[in-house]
This record gives sequence, structure tokens and C-alpha cells, in this order.
Amino acid sequence: MVSVVQNVAVDCADAYELALFWSKVTGRPLDPEDGPGSRETAVQLTEGLVLYFNQVPEPKTVKNRVHLCLRPETSRDQEVERLLALGATWVGDHRNPDGSGWAVLADPEGNEFCVLRSDSDRTADADSDRAAANA
Repeated sequence: MVSVVQNVAVDCADAYELALFWSKVTGRPLDPEDGPGSRETAVQLTEGLVLYFNQVPEPKTVKNRVHLCLRPETSRDQEVERLLALGATWVGDHRNPDGSGWAVLADPEGNEFCVLRSDSDRTADADSDRAAANA
């Protein structure tokens, strides 16, 4: 017997607004029953997993112990710019000169998340490495 992860729950001050941000990040709609003022709001991801936002009275005070890691369809750097324009904030730069690494951002309520290299970034870096080795 095993357990299946049904959702990732995020405590927040404004469930609807934070879910709206993550809906824009993922390109997935909010649950149609949710609206402004909803204390619980969900974003259904394509893989079946749900991002579940639960309004709580206490503020976030420390670094997340669990966070999301995003692998964009476009380049990592283009996605970072898009997310910053949506309202994310810059937290940390863990990108390396060779193209590896990740960027750490925070959503509008301060929950940290990572933006990894896209598959196309990884392929381009591997092709560059092969070309340099063959030169």
C-alpha cells in the first residue's frame, strides 16, 4: 500500500489572490467555484496534482521548508523575467557561469520557489559542451 499526493497546500493571507498568481504562473485555471473572498482556493495542474491555498490568520515568518521547483517551457531567464512581471520577487541567484543552477523567487506572499533550467536550456548547454570537447 502507498499514498498518493493529492495536493500541495499553501497557507496564506489571501487564498484567492495567491491562487490567481499561481494560476498565471502555471497557465492553469482556478477552481470555477472559487472567487474573491474564498478562504480556500485551488489550481488544478495538468498532471493531476492540485495547488491548494488555505487562508490562515498568522503571517509567514521564516523560510519555507517545502517549496515548488518550476521547469519552464521557455528559457529559465525568460521565465524569471515573466514571473517578476507577474509579481514575484527576487530572492537568490544560484545560476552558474556554465548555465547550470537555478533562480530563487518568492510569490506575492513571500513563499520561495525555484526556477530551474528548461529542457531546451539543458540541451543547448550539452550541445555547447560537446562542441567545445570536439574543438
